[in-house]
Amino acid sequence: MTDSMNSFSIGARARAFAVHGLTASGAALAFLALLEAVREHWAAMFVWLGIALVVDGIDGPIARRLKVATVLPNWSGDTLDLVVDFLTYVFVPAYAIATSHLLLPIAAPLIGIAIVVSGALYFSDRRMKTNDNHFRGFPGLWNVAAFYLFLLKPEPVWGSLLFASLVLLTFVPIHTIHPLRTRRGRSLTLPLIGVWAVLTIFTIIVNFNVGAWAKITLVVIALYILFSDLGFRAYNWIRS
Repeated sequence: MTDSMNSFSIGARARAFAVHGLTASGAALAFLALLEAVREHWAAMFVWLGIALVVDGIDGPIARRLKVATVLPNWSGDTLDLVVDFLTYVFVPAYAIATSHLLLPIAAPLIGIAIVVSGALYFSDRRMKTNDNHFRGFPGLWNVAAFYLFLLKPEPVWGSLLFASLVLLTFVPIHTIHPLRTRRGRSLTLPLIGVWAVLTIFTIIVNFNVGAWAKITLVVIALYILFSDLGFRAYNWIRS
């Protein structure tokens, strides 16, 4: 193993380690997001979580291009990525959801605990992704779920029921499309994700003060991401 590492130049190893540093910076971004959440600066929290989302999207392709796993075999990029993802996708959003004052007071801490426990179990499940690049069950995107909570601000009882349902859906073997990697329907999915990204950034900039048109558009896109695979399967079943 050591001989394999020594076969690469110092520059190659430095570049590979820099990629790990980029991935690890997501933990710093999660910490900054948590500081803003503690202050109840929700829009600022989502700015840091959004930057973390961008980092999570670019570090993998860079790592594969630079063959980081081969250059630095003693460092597990997969483990590092899961640790950071748990912080940014699960832990910080769970804190925001539980302290948002948008859920029933008695339910909020219980739902927060359920989110972090179910998220930990989900991230350790080797079946969390299918061979055709779908997520199995609700894919632990609690940062996105938290965004919709602050966007829609439902009545506490309905918000509590919705988030309890999402926790249960984590363990239900439905398939949820990966917005970027699922091939089926990509010609529709990618433009919708582009619209979603623009509207999400705009919503955060204006501190969630958007009109009904933006809320409806964002909800429709979310429903498409969550349930389009069920729609495809139902359509194929009816045709057969």
